[in-house]
Amino acid sequence: MSTTTIYQKRRAAVARALKAAGGGIALLPTAREYPRNRDTDFPYRHDSYFYYLTGFDEPESWLVIDASGKTTLFCRPKDLEREIWDGIRLGPKAAPGRLGVDAAFSTEALDTQMPALLANRKSVWFPFATHEGLDSRVDGWLDKVRARVRLGDECPQSHNDLCGVLDEMRLFKDGHEIAILRRAGKISAGAHVRAMQTSAAMLRNPVKGGLREYHLEAELLHEFRRHGSQFPAYTSIVAAGANACVLHYRAGDAELKAGELCLIDAGCELDGYASDITRTFPAGGTFTPAQRRLYDIVVQAQYAAVKATKPGKRFNDPHEAALRVLAQGMLDTGLLAKAKHGKVDDVLESGAYRQFYMHRTSHWMGMDVHDCGDYTEPGSKPRPDKDAMGQPIMRKPSRILRPGMVMTIEPGLYVRPGKNVPKEFWNIGIRIEDDALVTAKGCELMTRGVPVDGDEIERLMVG
Repeated sequence: MSTTTIYQKRRAAVARALKAAGGGIALLPTAREYPRNRDTDFPYRHDSYFYYLTGFDEPESWLVIDASGKTTLFCRPKDLEREIWDGIRLGPKAAPGRLGVDAAFSTEALDTQMPALLANRKSVWFPFATHEGLDSRVDGWLDKVRARVRLGDECPQSHNDLCGVLDEMRLFKDGHEIAILRRAGKISAGAHVRAMQTSAAMLRNPVKGGLREYHLEAELLHEFRRHGSQFPAYTSIVAAGANACVLHYRAGDAELKAGELCLIDAGCELDGYASDITRTFPAGGTFTPAQRRLYDIVVQAQYAAVKATKPGKRFNDPHEAALRVLAQGMLDTGLLAKAKHGKVDDVLESGAYRQFYMHRTSHWMGMDVHDCGDYTEPGSKPRPDKDAMGQPIMRKPSRILRPGMVMTIEPGLYVRPGKNVPKEFWNIGIRIEDDALVTAKGCELMTRGVPVDGDEIERLMVG
């Protein structure tokens, strides 16, 4: 199947959803360009929803789909002078043949063509709260339609959020998407291997100024681009020592030292799809006994979560499986005193584990590293539950896992200095994260090209 056909099938699915909802028309812009400073822009990245339906990555573009299945694209006009500076534009004339849309116009025609496309439609669909000023612009076009009601035109009577339709589609990855995600995972795993080996080598053969977090970030970026990735999927975390206890730490200039751990959370974006890997390793290549003890607890927590990731299980099940292992580990190591906190069930009930593990174990992944999709089961009824702080709340049960879903599995432990916290564990931050594709019988870890087992990591780094 050609890529053009893939996008045509997705647009046809949107049209069917509109028809099932009683008809209407859907509008979808791509992302804007944003200035970084004077006369330069940030690197352009398309809107994920728009790209999902078109495979087209030029800025200023719009897609229109009506319930009959007709698709219209608005894109930048050909402009020889701008193309000399900024690159070749596809242009409206070539767009139907290249992208498989039914019609194409210049973006210069948006304000004249869009009211005509909106007229006599039952409803208008667009993504809510994703593009600044979009609702105002749609209102402006609808005002022009209303101005023609005495001539017989009718104005759409309702606005609907297109995100609901697209989120459900994007939650289930097709073969084309899975192939890209696997490649992205392979590239990112290779980058983590490179960073581990570089860390050990540079500490064995010290360089002037020492080994810095940004050195390892550079190795990651080099490996991403060397294999064709267009961008990092997110700002890389390279955290030396105590910095690993800051969940969203960004790679800085802190020095890595033998005897400390390094946590790297980094993944590439390939052809519009993300990868997301975290590994924690001894900067010099060998774990200390205290580091290894906590590290092995996190490994076992991830194994428990992986085992719980399969069709029929719910999204929360891997988190709860990992949490039980982590809580037992906190008791066994003395991070939580048994005399005060009791047994595992007591720790889970009280939420005492949050001192050392304060985030969820998984999130959806795909075009966005934190991808779209409901985390609760559609059509289910709310039931008593607890929020992240342990407070009572009414909540729908979590999503039932089905083949084609992609999620991360990322348990961790983060030990800051504190009263009654064993000093041997102070400033140890550990997270292990892989990308899991739910399959017919279980799950496939797409990012295991970089080792997880502590012995394997030491062999890789020490050689």
